[in-house]
Amino acid sequence: MSYQLFAHPFSSYSWKAMIAFHEKGLAYDLQMVEDQDVMARLRRHWPLGKFPVLVDSDGEGGAPVIEATTIIEYLDLRHGERAPLIPANAVDALDVRFMDRVFDNHVMTPVQAIVTEALPGITPDPARVERAGQALDTIYGWLEVRLAGREWACSHGFSLADCAAAPSLFYADWVRPIPESFPLLRAYRARLNARPSVARCIEGARPYRHYFPLGAPDRD
Repeated sequence: MSYQLFAHPFSSYSWKAMIAFHEKGLAYDLQMVEDQDVMARLRRHWPLGKFPVLVDSDGEGGAPVIEATTIIEYLDLRHGERAPLIPANAVDALDVRFMDRVFDNHVMTPVQAIVTEALPGITPDPARVERAGQALDTIYGWLEVRLAGREWACSHGFSLADCAAAPSLFYADWVRPIPESFPLLRAYRARLNARPSVARCIEGARPYRHYFPLGAPDRD
């Protein structure tokens, strides 16, 4: 078993895959996408140059596994006995996959929209920033209701959905702080940050906080 993970410690979707590795206690060789040589090798596996991408030298045909959700599904298929992240029950699994999409599409996507408007060389579009901020306010409210009586995103326990939630809520609170009027969501984010698999990613990303174009807050 030999895994290479093309990723970056500050990347939210890289975190998502890394959290799954950490939960399962699986080793991987981080191919850090920080220079052109690594990017060139990444593009040989995935011409779009997006990451994370997993290469399993023991996998069938050596085909790359692309996109964080698919990587986690792949690890669960290969190592389902280790901290399963997708329930065997089809109904529970559907809920986990639904919440995975909620965090990627309705938390991380507006976060990225706001961050993009702050990148060097970009003339910010205040209307786009405000639309994204309002989208976050709306999903924050929905999540506050969803999380009532739950420790994690789904009844299965810590799952694929929480792997998605951890980085998305981590960065969302940086760009649009979660209001104190949503105590369940704030407490959920704190539980995620304290979980060892997530805390490891937070620490691994700390040296790269200067990359954050809005200025990383002095917390977390």
